Amino acid sequence: MLKQQKIDLVTKLTPKLKSSTSIVFVNFAGLSVTLQQKLKKELKKVGSDMTVIKNTLIKRSGKEAGITEDVLTDEVLSGQTALILTEGDSVAPIQVIGKFSKENNVPQFKVGIVDGNFTDKEGLIKISTLPTKDVLFGQVVGSLMSPSYGLVSVLQGNLQKLIFILKEVSTRG
Repeated sequence: MLKQQKIDLVTKLTPKLKSSTSIVFVNFAGLSVTLQQKLKKELKKVGSDMTVIKNTLIKRSGKEAGITEDVLTDEVLSGQTALILTEGDSVAPIQVIGKFSKENNVPQFKVGIVDGNFTDKEGLIKISTLPTKDVLFGQVVGSLMSPSYGLVSVLQGNLQKLIFILKEVSTRG
């Protein structure tokens, strides 16, 4: 790659890093081209992009974007590193990678920045096993509504008892 191409690449990547809600670094060693294309397609569905760039260029772009030094260490930026960026749901791409990794044993999480917070490998693995936002919202709504349903059931039971008593009184009279 020519020097000007590297500069252009860093220039394009820096604003993407700044505007992303989620930045995940993965080791994609052992990921075949077919699997890589399949993973990219799955990530596209949730509004994310997977980019493979030289570690030195990631480091340069990251510094310009103001990413913390915890993420840009030589330990993280060694080997085959892919960068997953999203501007939408910050958890969705992590869940896609986690599911994909479970099925294919690649890629492996390195570190990430989720909603502005540094997250290590173990944290990313935990996030990847969480239910989707829609499922969590459904659970919250169900939890909030269950007392209302219980109250309706109790009131309905008392109403049925009242009707039963009124029927008994009317048949005796």
